[in-house]
Amino acid sequence: MVELFEDERIDYIIKDKLKIIQSPSVFTFSLDAVLLANFVYVPIQKGKLLDLCTGTGAVPLLLTTRTKGNITGVEIQGRLVDMAKRSVTLNQLDRVHVEEMNILDFEKMNKVQYDVVTCNPPYFASKNPNDHNENKHLAIARHELFCTLEDVIRIAGKSLRQGGKAAFVHRPERLMDLLSLMRTYCLEPKRLQFVYPKKGRDANMVLVEGTKGGKPDLRLLPPVIVYNDQNHYTEEVRRLYEGH
Repeated sequence: MVELFEDERIDYIIKDKLKIIQSPSVFTFSLDAVLLANFVYVPIQKGKLLDLCTGTGAVPLLLTTRTKGNITGVEIQGRLVDMAKRSVTLNQLDRVHVEEMNILDFEKMNKVQYDVVTCNPPYFASKNPNDHNENKHLAIARHELFCTLEDVIRIAGKSLRQGGKAAFVHRPERLMDLLSLMRTYCLEPKRLQFVYPKKGRDANMVLVEGTKGGKPDLRLLPPVIVYNDQNHYTEEVRRLYEGH
């Protein structure tokens, strides 16, 4: 049994199967991580996977249900890394390794060519301190204080082998930046999917996957609708949380 600190708790990230240590004073994993981990193409039997800005490790944990490959998470915040490592221990997942490091430093020292790179990056470009959440953990996770969208995409491109896959989740208002930067760093966008909170509402998330050195051939996938008219998860989203 792992030790819990302060206001930490253990939640299921997949119902009755996979657990994660969380704390409301830091932040808790959300649907964007679940969607990203289920969206990206992964090799089933083996491979090397990398998750940038991994936070408390939600994406690497979820990826273990889809691949037998080795997964590395990189996160700058020590508190989150410690929580992620204890979640790995809690689930007895020796294929997952979490490193405490700024991804800019990781870029300089990394020698591994990965098959898959994922990232749920900070969404907001604002550097105005008044825009930031008072909680420093949330501010770092949500705002481009230690890395920009360009940093994330550049590092993903450098870290991938030729033909490898990179997948990102972001806000629709940053979509043009995302697609443009992917092409700049030789990640040809191949699959794109919008996520809508409810039917009739504007999209509030977008998932994009690219292939390093790929040829132009973008597919627009059917949309994901999160809530039905009764404000319950749709069947598609509910099945993700149940591991189906």
